[in-house]
Amino acid sequence: MLDELFAGSIADALTRRETAPLDKVEKAALSQPSAIDALEFLAPGSQIKVLAEVKRASPSRGQMAEIPDPAALAKIYAENGASAISVLTEERKFKGSLEDLVAVRAKVSVPLLRKDFIANEYQILEARAAGADIILLIVAGLPQKDIERLKHFTEELGMTAFVETHSEDELKRALDVDTKLVGINARDLSTFETDRNLFGKLVHLIPSDVIKVAESAVRNADDVAHYRAAGADVALVGEALVTNDPAAMLQSFLAAGKS
Repeated sequence: MLDELFAGSIADALTRRETAPLDKVEKAALSQPSAIDALEFLAPGSQIKVLAEVKRASPSRGQMAEIPDPAALAKIYAENGASAISVLTEERKFKGSLEDLVAVRAKVSVPLLRKDFIANEYQILEARAAGADIILLIVAGLPQKDIERLKHFTEELGMTAFVETHSEDELKRALDVDTKLVGINARDLSTFETDRNLFGKLVHLIPSDVIKVAESAVRNADDVAHYRAAGADVALVGEALVTNDPAAMLQSFLAAGKS
């Protein structure tokens, strides 16, 4: 499944490149205002931060929400305490688009994560041109040399690399490239099975100067409290927000995630 997701995203980027060549996208990326410092917004504090996700669908759950106006949803997130917003741009399984990212950027002033299966510089330039401040790099889907190269390229553009892991080995690989924003995903992207306790099993390996993000398996405020107790600085949440009242859910998450 992970290989299929990467292959689809790469193919879709190649299609876009036919009408938006590299030099044009690079010019658009470099003409954007400076990226927002995501590390400042997500820095550890007295309560957990929430990285709230604009997410219509997933391979494991299918369609979850229509979200006809992603910018309106993102504005609700920002107004109710989200420290950053993740926008799914993968088209085939998650039903997102770069247009969603552009629309959200126009409405909110918190950092934006382009959530996709990033494998090359063109995709990173697209993200910056659309207003993204953070790029997702998934260790399970990339050779180590590519993680190093893409992280460096991301930072050259003034953006933050968010490096996602799912095992001790992947976590060590993320830390080897000196990432300052690391995620531990409870969902195995090869099988889509989840283990809510995985974060607690691995978090001790992360240095204190690295921001720790718990991903997936957040259904309610109790799950947020569970991750906070385990040492999470940030919780990335999508499904629970788009399938419920997002404002009420966010407020409950923030209340539950206080130290």
